[in-house]
Amino acid sequence: MEFDFEQLEPQSRYRLLTNFIGPRPIALVSTRSETGRNNAAPMSFFNVFSHDPAIVVLGIQPRLGGAEKDTMVNIRRTGAFAVNMVDMAISRQMLVCGLGFESGVDELEVSGLTPVECRKVEASYAQEAPCVFECRVERLIDYPRRTLVLGEVVHMHVRQDCLDAESRYVDPERYQPIARLHADNYIVSDRQFVLKAPDIDDFSKPPCD
Repeated sequence: MEFDFEQLEPQSRYRLLTNFIGPRPIALVSTRSETGRNNAAPMSFFNVFSHDPAIVVLGIQPRLGGAEKDTMVNIRRTGAFAVNMVDMAISRQMLVCGLGFESGVDELEVSGLTPVECRKVEASYAQEAPCVFECRVERLIDYPRRTLVLGEVVHMHVRQDCLDAESRYVDPERYQPIARLHADNYIVSDRQFVLKAPDIDDFSKPPCD
C-alpha cells in the first residue's frame, strides 16, 4: 500500500507514524508551575539527537481545544524541564501522571512518586526514576499542532544499581526502560542481544580475475 502524507488527514498520519516507528522511549517530563507546584506528564514523542551539545527533543501537542498543556506552559515560563526515564517499577505511576487532571494538580504527589529538587534547573524529579536528565531549553520550534522542544542536558542523575562495576555502562540486568509501541502497547528492554558488524574487508576485496 502507498500513503501520500501530503493528502492524508492528521489522525491517519499519527496512526501510521506511531504504529511503525517504535518502540519509542518514554519521557516522564516534570516541570514547575507558576505557583510552585510540580507537574509531570509522559511523552513518547521523545529521543536524544546530539551529544555535543547534549540535546534531547520533545514533541508536545496542545489540548484538543487548542490550549497549551501545562507542561508546555511551564517550559515556556521556566525554560527548563526534567526527563525521568521509566522502568517497570514506576510504570503505573507514569500512567497516573498521564491522566487528565486539572491544572495545578501535582502529578508526582498524586501518583506516589517522591519529588527531589533538581540541582541546576527549576523543576523536581522523581526519586524512583532509574535515571533523570535535567534540561534547559535550547530552542522551541512551534507548529500549529505541536511544539518541538530542544533541551540541552545540563545534569544527569543515575541510580547506582543501574551501572556496571566501573560506573561506565548501564547494567542491562538492572536498567530496563520501557517504551511505547502503539495504542496501549508497550515493550520492556529485558531481552537484549549482541549484533556485531562484519569486517569491512570482507566486502572491499578486489574481484578475482
